[in-house]
Amino acid sequence: MDWKYLYTSFEGRIGRRDWWIGVIGLFLISVVATILFGTDGLVPFVISVLIFIGGLACHVKRFHDRGRSGWWSLIILIPFIGIIWAIVDLGILEGQPSENAWGPPPTPRPIS
Repeated sequence: MDWKYLYTSFEGRIGRRDWWIGVIGLFLISVVATILFGTDGLVPFVISVLIFIGGLACHVKRFHDRGRSGWWSLIILIPFIGIIWAIVDLGILEGQPSENAWGPPPTPRPIS
């Protein structure tokens, strides 16, 4: 898995497995950072911004795989409904099986 592509690129498509790995990875990083650095100060703020950008990149690519614009990521900002929508739409439903406006379907890659 190309971690740099997963967390920094807003181009292309990723499948459900890569999205789950990315989201769970960011969650674990967030927990560890909170334990190590707390929640107040410059370091936690910078880490939070980096986690936000990484999560946004994962969501945008997954929405691309579903055939939707990356702007659909804004739905996550709706309290309660947005999180449920993201889990169902991005984590459970399959992406488009054929090429779409954002490229060919993602190919399964081994975890390394």
